[in-house]
Amino acid sequence: MAEPTESAAEPPERTRWLWALLGSVVLTHTALNLTRPLISYRTIAVGGDAVEVGLITAAYALLPLVIAVPLGRATDRSARIAWIVGLGSVILAAGGLLLSLVDGLAGLALASTVVGVGHLLCMVAGQGLIARHSRPENLDRDFGWFTAAASLGQLAGPLISGAILADASGDALLAATSTALVVAGAVAALGALPLLALFRLSPVRRTAEQKAAPPVPTLDLLRRRRMPSALLASLALLSAVDILTAYLPLIAESRDIPPVLVGVLLSLRAGSSLLSRLTLPWMLRRWSRKTLIVASTAVAGLSLILVALPLGGFAVLALVLGLGGFLLGLGQPLTMAEVTTLAPEGARGSALALRIWGNRLGQVAIPAAASAVAGAVGAPGALLFSAAVLITAAVTAR
Repeated sequence: MAEPTESAAEPPERTRWLWALLGSVVLTHTALNLTRPLISYRTIAVGGDAVEVGLITAAYALLPLVIAVPLGRATDRSARIAWIVGLGSVILAAGGLLLSLVDGLAGLALASTVVGVGHLLCMVAGQGLIARHSRPENLDRDFGWFTAAASLGQLAGPLISGAILADASGDALLAATSTALVVAGAVAALGALPLLALFRLSPVRRTAEQKAAPPVPTLDLLRRRRMPSALLASLALLSAVDILTAYLPLIAESRDIPPVLVGVLLSLRAGSSLLSRLTLPWMLRRWSRKTLIVASTAVAGLSLILVALPLGGFAVLALVLGLGGFLLGLGQPLTMAEVTTLAPEGARGSALALRIWGNRLGQVAIPAAASAVAGAVGAPGALLFSAAVLITAAVTAR
């Protein structure tokens, strides 16, 4: 990954903290995206169907949905927050190891929830570090690099899981997923190491007036112009990635595409998202943030429709996911920067946590609804449902 561009007014020591954070993000998202497809395969291996895959996917976001906003308020009040990212890495590792040990649907749902909590801590505190330490003119760039690092993990994780699973099936699939999940736990634990350098970051100094000021109510944040549309676009895009990750193995199985190629497809999608995030500063010089958010949600929705339709095998899916992945990648850094700039000073952690809360709400409600659709018409129906949410978000963003 190329080095982030530094402005003339920003010496290298001002961005060393960003390098340390990016290193942790790559490792934790490699572990996360190694784990997420394995949850689907492990559910299948213990006798689950499309409906149960959707419900266990929703369990991943259930507890984070409850604690996201309080966690954001805690980051606003805390002088140092790097340790929260490290704690998230450790919890994510524990979730992967727990998944490797359980072989029942209830246990898988519980372990999936632990993984979701670990990821939440990493994301809320990681985004809070950028909102707190990045210069205003560098927010889009730094959030772009943050999500690019996540995309690198999204690229590596499925490749590793695909290589470990190969063409395993039946009882062999259960054993192979156990091995891969242990690897995921180890990688997540390594994600805590780069964060040691962040403990030297200067703590936030708050005045007596700031300490006495009450927190900004959530409803006041939601009433800010453009905030609801930014939150809707964010949750639509993130839940679309989740549904694609959960249901692509089922669609591929119906088209006789083996797990190793599913890993390639998911990594291709992540690689395209990585490319879009690396080129985001260039695109922002030509198009507005609003235009890019609308394009991201609309074209991503169309790509999910094409994946759901029985138009071809591996080659067609690769082409569609390459284009769709590029557009899916734009929305997250853009909505992070949008929410940060819309929030008042001292409430940016709360606003970013509200965005993540909305994401988790989408990750609970949309996969649950999609699983009902999948139960009625099959796995492609889940992708079509997610595509409808994306197109709705595009219309709202306009």
